[in-house]
Amino acid sequence: MTTATAPPPVAGASGASAPRQPGPRRRTLRDLTRGARDTLTACRAAARAASTAFRTARETPSGAPRPRYDTGYRPRSVAVRQHAAAVAELVRAPAALTVPGDVLAGALSAGRPAGGRTLLLAASSVSLYWAGMALNDWADREEDARERPERPVPSGRISAGAALGIAGGLTAAGLGLGALAGGRRVLLRRTLPLAATVWAYDLGLKHTPLGPVAMAAARALDVLHGTGPSPAGPALRAAATVGAHTWALTRLSRHEVNGTAGREPLLSLAATAAVTLAATAGTLRAPERLRPNTASAVVRQASSGPSDTASAVLRHLVGSAARSGHGVAPDGPPATLSAVLRHLVGSAARSGPGIGTDAPRLPGRSIAVTAVTVLTATVYAVTCARAQWAALRDPGAARTRAAVGAGIHALLPLQAALVSRTGSPKLAALLAAVLPQTARLARKVSPT
Repeated sequence: MTTATAPPPVAGASGASAPRQPGPRRRTLRDLTRGARDTLTACRAAARAASTAFRTARETPSGAPRPRYDTGYRPRSVAVRQHAAAVAELVRAPAALTVPGDVLAGALSAGRPAGGRTLLLAASSVSLYWAGMALNDWADREEDARERPERPVPSGRISAGAALGIAGGLTAAGLGLGALAGGRRVLLRRTLPLAATVWAYDLGLKHTPLGPVAMAAARALDVLHGTGPSPAGPALRAAATVGAHTWALTRLSRHEVNGTAGREPLLSLAATAAVTLAATAGTLRAPERLRPNTASAVVRQASSGPSDTASAVLRHLVGSAARSGHGVAPDGPPATLSAVLRHLVGSAARSGPGIGTDAPRLPGRSIAVTAVTVLTATVYAVTCARAQWAALRDPGAARTRAAVGAGIHALLPLQAALVSRTGSPKLAALLAAVLPQTARLARKVSPT
């Protein structure tokens, strides 16, 4: 008897369903967090392994670290800052703070205000000063390679062609600013001679006996640069004072590398004393009184009197002479010059306010002008003399270079004294106040 085997149930035939097969499990947030943590742990382990392998590769067989290899790559911002610092060192940027005082002293001595055109002339002088510094390093690049290899050009931070290009560009800027300040007349009579002197000193005269004279002439022309289109005569005294200081300073600077100054600091001390006397000459002189029987007294009183003017005095003189003929008028003066002047003074005194016998004082220097002039000149003398005396006792390279740097900084109080002499004590005090900031900047960028 055969047994029939029942076929397997067919899904859907009688409503029964087959059991569901298990599918993939859904990932939860905890699973994702655990996976990210494992990935970070693996990355840290790989980084530590790579760092260990790098340090091991850098070490030499003896255990000492291998020298670093410079690829030359720098971020753009870092490269720009380094190049700007090299250019500032090339042109001795902080030392340019001693330049505008020359222009101000010349302008105020010539009666020009410290206005916009004077500031343009000061900017022109600063450009020419920086041009001279860059040109100096270009001309002395071979000498600096032996004596001062840390300078920008011999160290390779700035190429020789770039230094020459900077000098040319700054010279063009200085000439343009001079023309903008006063036109063709100022350009040809003031700015161009100054630029020519700077280039002549750097390219030919520096290493000759005329070097100190040329540098002194450049500083003196810088003072006259401030006069602009005005006559330069009133500023010649200030120019000669600054030029004398620069002459002695340039002679001393020739020994700042080899340190064989000898008795040169003694000459600098003598020049400092002479310049100090020249800057303060006449500031302590008391104002004089006018004598009523002098022609100058009559003219000054007539021009400043409240009721009688110079023209009225002349009309009175002509009228009295016409009435008196060649003799003596009943109420007029005798026909001699001294008697006429005495009569004018006496008649003006009888007629009321005007030319009186009680003459006022001359417009003497105020106490502020005298005090600021003497104080700034004293600061100049102390700043120079202290460093020069140290160089005289120890004429080495370090002391000599310090004396040269002090002489450059001392230009500020000297200029302040010259500016104060013109009747501008506030501006002079402002110039002298720049000295500490200049000394602070000199610690970062050498002025020599």
